[in-house]
Amino acid sequence: MNKETPSGGSTRSRNIRQQRITDHVISRGSASAAELVELTGVSLMTVHRDLDELARRGLLRKFRGGVSALPSTVFESNEEYRRQVHVEAKAAIARKAAELVEPGMSVMLDDSTTALEVARLLPSAGPLTVATNYLQAIEALKGAEEVRLICLGGDYSSTHDSFNGMACIEAVERLTVDAAFLSTSSMTAQTTYHQEPEIIMVKRAMMAASRTRVLLMDSSKMPRPALHRLAPLAEYDRLVVDEGVPDDLVEEARQHLPVDVAAL
Repeated sequence: MNKETPSGGSTRSRNIRQQRITDHVISRGSASAAELVELTGVSLMTVHRDLDELARRGLLRKFRGGVSALPSTVFESNEEYRRQVHVEAKAAIARKAAELVEPGMSVMLDDSTTALEVARLLPSAGPLTVATNYLQAIEALKGAEEVRLICLGGDYSSTHDSFNGMACIEAVERLTVDAAFLSTSSMTAQTTYHQEPEIIMVKRAMMAASRTRVLLMDSSKMPRPALHRLAPLAEYDRLVVDEGVPDDLVEEARQHLPVDVAAL
């Protein structure tokens, strides 16, 4: 029997409704509260309670009159949403980045959805050793015969579908790899950014553990900042972007490091 809640129906019906709201917003990027009332058939008050819960869990971001899955300077999008957007650009970037991988290398991947596209290409580049904290990348690589997979554990984040925190940082610090493939939420021609300091600490540890640091950035992420500075562009060894990035931004970035532009 489903446990009754003071409002919004049973626990099961509330969970189903909240998942429906989440799927709707992720598929569209944003939605108004009135639109979600029509979608779910419940009261505006119940919708707002659902949105408060989803925002608390980090799945969506509330704003006046509605909710969004889109990132802001202080909010990173949910991993499920990020996997569904800019797919062609990320795949093109990954193909270009994978050209830097040679058999016998050790590689580290962060929990970015662009690095996930790199992970999907690595089984054909083996033998390799690959370390990652991203569950989706682990799933992509766990059956690869020529990949020695190192899973970087820590505190699980459902928002990022990855492991983070001190345990993850310590696991990263025990390794030295040939190359790290990383992305982040935003950048300018001088600096990379992220909204969450906990994520920044893991990415910085990965950079420190790598002989070569390859930054993967699709054109939707630039040029714009976020709340926290991750690292200057000059601290990476190579930048791979898609052809949607403005030419002047590419040329400005080339003052700091080599830049590869992936054709879509």
